[in-house]
Amino acid sequence: MKGLNAMLEPGMTVRNPAAPDWGLGQVQSRIGARITVNFEHAGKVVINGLEVELEPVFGEDS
Repeated sequence: MKGLNAMLEPGMTVRNPAAPDWGLGQVQSRIGARITVNFEHAGKVVINGLEVELEPVFGEDS
């Protein structure tokens, strides 16, 4: 698994730099490389953590 994705836990706020129009998302679960995130504008999305590096958001926009 790539970098920071291994640190993601349910409840954390993230953004997908490859899809900024999705808005902020809240991590629902992480099982291995499968990360389920509920995004503001895209709804619930299952991310392959081996292919997409999510960016944690700490405070600034959440």
